[in-house]
Amino acid sequence: MAAALMIFGGAMAIFEGIAAITKDTVFLATRHYIFEFSLAGWGWIHLILGIVLVFAGCAVISGALWARFFGVSIAGLGAIANFLWLPYYPLWALVLIAINILVIWALCTGMHREADEGLTA
Repeated sequence: MAAALMIFGGAMAIFEGIAAITKDTVFLATRHYIFEFSLAGWGWIHLILGIVLVFAGCAVISGALWARFFGVSIAGLGAIANFLWLPYYPLWALVLIAINILVIWALCTGMHREADEGLTA
């Protein structure tokens, strides 16, 4: 489940980044926002995070332990980036925050289960 959510969330972040880079008119114009970057700057951040998240999701499918740790850190960065993105497109940002939190939960729960199975074997 974590890998599928990572790939889906990464694809959504890629689309979000592309839309922001092209300065689509669906985004709100914010004024006096503390984390004020240009819309294209935020687009590049989301595009890069999305690509890395898709890569990490594919690595999690392979079953590598490093991929789980990498996935947790990248999903955390994605949640933070989308939290900072809230004023630009609130609904999209909230959905991606929820997906990233579910990814973190799924990856951490999977690691806990594997550790318990290793102790009983």
